Amino acid sequence: MTQKVPLVVSACLLGLKTKYNGGDNRREEVLALENSCLFVPICPEQLGGLPTPRAPAEIQGGDGHDVLAGSATVTTRAGKDCTAAFISGARQSLEVAKLVGAQVALLKARSPSCGSDCIYNGQFNGTTTGGDGVTAACFRQAGLTVFTEETIADLRRLLSQKGS
Repeated sequence: MTQKVPLVVSACLLGLKTKYNGGDNRREEVLALENSCLFVPICPEQLGGLPTPRAPAEIQGGDGHDVLAGSATVTTRAGKDCTAAFISGARQSLEVAKLVGAQVALLKARSPSCGSDCIYNGQFNGTTTGGDGVTAACFRQAGLTVFTEETIADLRRLLSQKGS
């Protein structure tokens, strides 16, 4: 029997009610990975101390790499700064990944925490821009490979290479 690969997964993609509005982003194609992966669910925003539900937030002045470098912030539409919670949640999520020996993460697309290569533009108008969320940036800086539910085919290819 082959050992399952530890996969850090945005909890909302597994159907847990961790989304900012109290809902989830359950995706059957994510759940279908359970035969080859050991799911390690995380919600960086909850780990950072934010409640569920919570006000939606977006990155202002850059992306997650800029937030980690101190040159951008994460704020709600009302202007409440929640940068510290996003950074804390990202760092705690990375600690979880390290504890389980994960080298791969499957995170929620476009999220200010979990978005990979594409996040909302900070204007709260539904428009996206290039960049990583805070947790995706933290993971990448630590050497983890990050996927989203929109790049799950690439993740499946990687997993099949590891299994052979």
